[in-house]
Amino acid sequence: MNSQEVIIHVRFGPNGRVIQISERPAKLTPNQWFDVLNVRASSAYRPLARGRGIFRLSRTAIEAFKQETARPGLANRESAT
Repeated sequence: MNSQEVIIHVRFGPNGRVIQISERPAKLTPNQWFDVLNVRASSAYRPLARGRGIFRLSRTAIEAFKQETARPGLANRESAT
């Protein structure tokens, strides 16, 4: 079941900042998690109307991204880009 597809929902505020995103690791802000996904899987992103979007990714990919973010210093590097 590791290959099941997961849809990550993203909601943006009027200022363009991410205000809500699913599957987010607790140590990352919504913007940091969006940046991680955008850098590593931008082709899986689809914008939607009314300040929303989705990423369609495999559970395996999401777990790999979460493990990468668990490494010290990654969140700081992602927010700088």
